[in-house]
Amino acid sequence: MVRLPLTPEEVERGQRLGALLRRARGERSMLVTALAAGVSPETLRKIESGRVATPAFPTIAAIADVLGLSLDAVWSEINQPDGGAELARSGRTAGVRLAS
Repeated sequence: MVRLPLTPEEVERGQRLGALLRRARGERSMLVTALAAGVSPETLRKIESGRVATPAFPTIAAIADVLGLSLDAVWSEINQPDGGAELARSGRTAGVRLAS
């Protein structure tokens, strides 16, 4: 099966996803975060760096769960080029964390 090349929008969305996950992970170890999510550290590294721009939904769901992120908020942020960039610059993830 041949995989179609990603569109520029998909690449950009993947970069926003990676930035969001890096911010949410903060000072947590990539290794501990990945293992808690049941993914390899290499997979998490590739997603965070934007090298995997379209990761599988279960992978993102597991990582988001470990980081306490709402999937609705993740989707909303990665699909807002201007809003996501503003949050990235400010270092805020307001409205992204789930209540415990």
